[in-house]
Amino acid sequence: MARIEYPATGMGDHVDWALSRTDMAVGMGAFSSAVYEHSRLPLREREAARYTIALINDCRVCRATRATHAAAADLDEAFYAAVADRRQTTALTDRESLAAEFAERFALDHQAMDDTFWARMREAFADDEIADLTMSVAMWLGLGRALSVLDVAAPAERLLV
Repeated sequence: MARIEYPATGMGDHVDWALSRTDMAVGMGAFSSAVYEHSRLPLREREAARYTIALINDCRVCRATRATHAAAADLDEAFYAAVADRRQTTALTDRESLAAEFAERFALDHQAMDDTFWARMREAFADDEIADLTMSVAMWLGLGRALSVLDVAAPAERLLV
């Protein structure tokens, strides 16, 4: 059970909790839509970063969420398992692994993003891709952390983004 009370609207707990502050929820929704509808990152790279944040936040909603076009991008449960175990697998591409590493550093130790790390990032990603990844990770970290802190349950039906 979530740690705050809110009216059920039928949209699911992952939405309903925020509607107790509708004017703020609209902004969060717009940020989320921008990330999911306007990202130019390949889906597998985006999902590698998103799922890394889901695991770090221990967000039940985020961990249960999957990509809408997963089949077309060859995203299956083995991919998500590889992201969770990225240091022990070669199943991810260099960019997928680096997107996950970026997300992890962003969330856990952003001050450790030294020149060596940034050289690797700049070698693999264009500046606009890094900006895209940064905005996406910021949204996932913040919203996922909010869902986790409030102990919002994942919906019975898998969310697709």
